[in-house]
Amino acid sequence: MKVFVTGGAGFIGSHIAEHYAKEGHEVTVFDNLSRANLLNRKIKDVFYNWNYLKTSYPKINLVKGDVREMHDLLLRMKGHDTVFHTAAQTAVTSSTTDPETDFTSNALGTFNVLEAARQNDIKSIMYCSTNKVYGNNVNKVGVNEGETRYSFEDKFKNGIPETFSIDHCEHTPYGCSKLAGDLYTQDYGHLYGMKTGIFRMSCIYGTRQLGVEDQGWVAWFVIATLLDKPITIFGDGKQVRDILYVKDMVNAYDLFLKSKIKSGVFNLGGGPEKTMSLLELLEIIRKLTGKKINPKFSDWRPCDQKVYISDITKAREKLCWEPKISPEKGVKELIQWASQNKQVFL
Repeated sequence: MKVFVTGGAGFIGSHIAEHYAKEGHEVTVFDNLSRANLLNRKIKDVFYNWNYLKTSYPKINLVKGDVREMHDLLLRMKGHDTVFHTAAQTAVTSSTTDPETDFTSNALGTFNVLEAARQNDIKSIMYCSTNKVYGNNVNKVGVNEGETRYSFEDKFKNGIPETFSIDHCEHTPYGCSKLAGDLYTQDYGHLYGMKTGIFRMSCIYGTRQLGVEDQGWVAWFVIATLLDKPITIFGDGKQVRDILYVKDMVNAYDLFLKSKIKSGVFNLGGGPEKTMSLLELLEIIRKLTGKKINPKFSDWRPCDQKVYISDITKAREKLCWEPKISPEKGVKELIQWASQNKQVFL
């Protein structure tokens, strides 16, 4: 199989590329390395994942290209069997200060990927969507407050389902641009008969995640703790997310690709059994590292959700998939990797 991974030098994309390279498939990574601009002056080795793939998997074809350039996509995508579209502007905060880049990267970029795939007669596309497509409607769900965390009211004890409303609410530009790509991918599947998997992801974390304050919070808390950098919590720290280790995520994508399902939308996260508040994560990191952590607190950010938990029933039933790695084990592996690769961040 010939696999094309947009954004393949990013955290998620590089793990997808690695998975299929290990299985012996031909893999092309297509990335404009714009993540480096975001990470510049924050992380030393901004090309870490690109160089990791180049060194560890020399058979992977690494191509510098931009999903906003249709000509590049048409040329480079030709001859492939499946596309994993992970390229995106990923930070909510950046989308509010630079909505044009967010739109062209996420909405226009996704349209270009879909159209290039259609014109190249590619049979299947996997799209990295986000739980942000549900927007501020999530904050209309009642929550209960505990000592270290918030929780959904009983009606949503299993989390937010795929049928949850995406309408009549605030989204932020990031949520809008990703939702546009989500809907376009669904429609291309229905209209042109392509196999399309849309994955509305919660918090994905794991090794090789170059987390910064406004994106990749699990990795950022680990990195900041190890390097004695200040940590700011926006809100009270009781906000809860279901977190999913990146290898469990890749497994879900692979199960869909190998399934007979023609097209589908799936919430993808740790589900109600694998959740964590910010305060709880800091306590786990403290226990595993022995380091003292004294976060600062600041105001809530726009459209931040007190609780987001994915209802993953559909993925369980349709894909026979189950997240296997516990938050404690996953965070431990992340700490071990970050500790061994401090030079990436210094």
